[in-house]
Amino acid sequence: MIHTYRYRFDRRTLYWTALYVVVYIGLGYGLYRLYAGEYLSAWFISCVGALLILMALSIPRKLVVTDASLEIRCLLDITELRRDEIVGARRVEADEMRWLLPLFGGCGFFGYYGHFFDLRHFDRLLIYASRWRDLVEIMTVYDDRIWVSCEAADELVSLLNAAPAEEDEA
Repeated sequence: MIHTYRYRFDRRTLYWTALYVVVYIGLGYGLYRLYAGEYLSAWFISCVGALLILMALSIPRKLVVTDASLEIRCLLDITELRRDEIVGARRVEADEMRWLLPLFGGCGFFGYYGHFFDLRHFDRLLIYASRWRDLVEIMTVYDDRIWVSCEAADELVSLLNAAPAEEDEA
């Protein structure tokens, strides 16, 4: 059986995204006017443009849970976890996000995704979230922690904690 959970953005995420875009456009325009289109303004616009495109390609779109795996589908990438690698799942409260320090990834630009450092547990974790609420932590046999956001977080937790259906041998 296949269960699909789509990512939904909240207002906070959309406000942060708009703020990022406005600040980068303002800085690019300011550098263009200040340096009259010379090397520094062209370099800045090229780097920021490439950064925004790379971040946009990493935006999570949906979670797909099958009997064999959990797939986190982004615009360009698919992260796949086999069900036998998942040890368990639990709900995460939104206030636990304040203990996170982004290492490599997006923080507010169409969501929160990438590698983060948990200052409370001194551990690295991977996040694919579109908002600060309805978070689920997935623990793997490799001691990896992955946080995802899902509107039906309780359903996802119970689905991941349930033993995967065994195929009948015929």
